[in-house]
Amino acid sequence: MNQLDILIPFALPPAEMARDLLRQCQAPALAMLLGRGKQDAPRQSHDPFSRALPHEHWLARRFGLPPTEQDSSPAAAAALMRRLGHAPQAGQWFVLHPAHIHVARDHLVLTDVGQLQLDEAQSKKLFDAALPLFTEIGHDLVYGDARTWFIRADAWAGLRTSTPAAASGRNVDIWMPEGPGELAWRKLQNEVQMQWFSESLNEEREMRGQKAINSVWIWGGADAAAVSQPAYAASFGLSGWMRAFGATDDAADIANAANAGAAEVAEVAEVAKATGHRLLLLDPLIEVALAEEWGLWLQRMEHLDRDWLAPLLESLRAGSFDAVNLVLTGADRLAQVAVTRGALRKFWLKPSLSKLSA
Repeated sequence: MNQLDILIPFALPPAEMARDLLRQCQAPALAMLLGRGKQDAPRQSHDPFSRALPHEHWLARRFGLPPTEQDSSPAAAAALMRRLGHAPQAGQWFVLHPAHIHVARDHLVLTDVGQLQLDEAQSKKLFDAALPLFTEIGHDLVYGDARTWFIRADAWAGLRTSTPAAASGRNVDIWMPEGPGELAWRKLQNEVQMQWFSESLNEEREMRGQKAINSVWIWGGADAAAVSQPAYAASFGLSGWMRAFGATDDAADIANAANAGAAEVAEVAEVAKATGHRLLLLDPLIEVALAEEWGLWLQRMEHLDRDWLAPLLESLRAGSFDAVNLVLTGADRLAQVAVTRGALRKFWLKPSLSKLSA
């Protein structure tokens, strides 16, 4: 079947704000797809204290990442290392992100790592400063890219970790790693924080109005032998850490506009002309939802509708797809709505965004 799955994280607004937001939201293509579509399965509720967000759990299942304990982040480290051109040696590997943690009134809060604007030169300088702290206690540290490093810690297999998106904006005490290696990790994290405290790089960043890189975040523990099994013929827009889920090389390069929130006609056409079972991730809502900037959420939702969903709706009408499956998530919910070409002819079903409401 020629099918497109469209995953839109945080398309489901918080229940207490849904009515007001949806009243203001101008998204006619999405309203048409939702109004004519059929809810594919009962709406799923997720534990609000889960160590990964609903869209992260969904992606992990769809791409066959090795199962982990329920109270842990997806086992993405080995797959992400391969994605960044590193063949992981035998052992247990974790993803590391340079991070910013700030003091709130009575607790510490993790900033969304996607907002830190860390370039390669800055990241490599921090990496070089931290490397001796890892090697002197027997841990391999591998540089992936500016935002993504890796640590080998065989004795920490079973350490329960949280994705940075799940922990962002929240009291980090609740989301810190637990289990084998917990105390060793906290000691190492503290040493890295002290090492970076005096870095002139952070002073320079703060003078430019950027946040200091003052900590590291660990997640995604996986055995080096772990192999993901992509369920798609092609994947588009799998950016950031989601590259771990196996986007094909050409597709990963094509759909960067999903991050920017502005798609070109050629990029939408590339999604439409691929064949088989495809996945498109549209992720511009993540950053603003984590920051609870709902005015920007409305703007980005309308841009997604105009730049992506409207042309893809026309592609469905024209027969580029047999069906489109919308996968919509919030902080603790997930809903799926399937739309076929035939369903678009059901003129008696009115376009509506009501399926986005709790």
